[in-house]
Amino acid sequence: MQISNTTIPLRKIRRRANPRTYRNPGEFAELRASVKLHGVIQPILVRPIPPDGDYEYEEVAGEGRYLAAWEEHGPDYPMPIFIKDIDDDTADTLAGVENVHRADMPPADEAVWAANLVGRVKGDRDEAARILGWSRSKLDKRLALMNCSSLVREALTYEKIQLGHAELLATLAKDKQDKLLPVIISEKKSVSELKKTIEAAACSLEGAIFDKTDCAACPHNSSLQTEMFGEAIATGNCTNRACYTEKTDRKLDGIAYSLKEEYPIVRVIRAGDNHTRIQLKVDGPTGVGEEQAKACHACQNFGAAVSGLPDSMGKVYSGQCFDTACNQKKVADRIKAERDAAAAPAAKRSAGKPAAATKGDKSSAAADKPVTSISESEKVKQYRTELWRKALRKEVAQNAEQANAYLLAIALNGLSRNIGGDVMGKFFEKLTEQKVSSTLQGCLTAAHTLDEGRRQQLTIGLTVAAIDGMEVSNLRELCRYHKLDLRSHWNLQKSQDFLEMLTKSEMKVLADELGIRKALGDNFAKLFNKPKPEVIAGLLAVKDFDYTGKVPKILNY
Repeated sequence: MQISNTTIPLRKIRRRANPRTYRNPGEFAELRASVKLHGVIQPILVRPIPPDGDYEYEEVAGEGRYLAAWEEHGPDYPMPIFIKDIDDDTADTLAGVENVHRADMPPADEAVWAANLVGRVKGDRDEAARILGWSRSKLDKRLALMNCSSLVREALTYEKIQLGHAELLATLAKDKQDKLLPVIISEKKSVSELKKTIEAAACSLEGAIFDKTDCAACPHNSSLQTEMFGEAIATGNCTNRACYTEKTDRKLDGIAYSLKEEYPIVRVIRAGDNHTRIQLKVDGPTGVGEEQAKACHACQNFGAAVSGLPDSMGKVYSGQCFDTACNQKKVADRIKAERDAAAAPAAKRSAGKPAAATKGDKSSAAADKPVTSISESEKVKQYRTELWRKALRKEVAQNAEQANAYLLAIALNGLSRNIGGDVMGKFFEKLTEQKVSSTLQGCLTAAHTLDEGRRQQLTIGLTVAAIDGMEVSNLRELCRYHKLDLRSHWNLQKSQDFLEMLTKSEMKVLADELGIRKALGDNFAKLFNKPKPEVIAGLLAVKDFDYTGKVPKILNY
């Protein structure tokens, strides 16, 4: 619905939360004077809303004209409006775009709104700049303001400091910003004066996260400058900002790379990225619920953040959701499900019988909530890892030459420490039917007396023991090199324990992936209306279905 050149009494229009938190008093007084004399000439943008008292529409863009008309002409003023039927995200975008193109919108408000927009487009700054009509450079500068402390942003909003002050302060930790701010205001320090102050205090080697071995003899180390020159900045600082930044970025990238095997997505978070992620929670005001949280762990937008912010440089934040719009929707769904469950009439529960799950029942809503992939829960991870170990042990034990090559590679990589003496002891006792000596001398004698065949078998045992003790990342790497084919080691019909780890929703995903849904046809829905034990039994006994060679993606390396 789009209607222009229409008017409606102001009292029928509800105000919407605005990205702008401050209006210049002088400029707003001019707007009021114009509206008093000429009325509102340019229509404001509104959207229709469900009945809410007297309200029929919600203001989307044009709050200044709305306020000026209300104060000068009252609630019955026939307000020119342009009606557009839009959703919440579109309304937020249009409200922000309308404000950022007004010359008097405070830069701090622009920064907050731009950061939220970047979050809604999943961190794509180029797309955010396109929506705003800004250059990428302007967007980056505004987002950098998000690293300002709340006191600095407030001072910028109320024009106590200039934009240049805030941009310089954003490079510092927030506690240092708050210490400098009163000095800047009271002494009316210029931007150039502040710049000199920060240059003198920047690039502290004490707070650096990279290896500082090379810095000890570097001419840019202020400790050496103090010895060479009469005037120099305080010791323990680096005067080569470019080199300092490059080393810091390299370290941050290294931390992020080390987490790649553990999470679907890992990002380095820098100034302005505050609103592009959110901590995934099960409960509380921002919780998504237990079942949804399990599903989220398998999402490609779930992972870890490495901080590139001054006051938490190098810190890793796990359990991060990088799709903030999706997260907000899941939270809203959980809250609605709980509200509906609380409102369900007690009369619907039969006396003396277990309560049947109603449409609004919280547990039912959580259990029936669809998921798109099987969650990488800790139980599933442990099951998968043990499957890899068992399959590798079996294949390596059948090829002595390969076992020997793997053992050499493991030793060369320093991973022979993973071979447990107790595991080798069990191999030795089983092979020779002798007890393992507790002394090195006894072990040397026992090994020397073994024939060549048994020594070869124990070498295979060493490799198997190394596989048992390997960390998951190295185990995965060995699986890939070996080109381990799990199809000959896993079969759903022999894996009831795997199905018991899954929710019914995840079992639906599994049935789709392996082709069981298609094989069941109309009986699929009937099966999943049954209790979980019966669903498992049904999935393991599908008539004429070939289970051979079908392995779920979640179990692959």
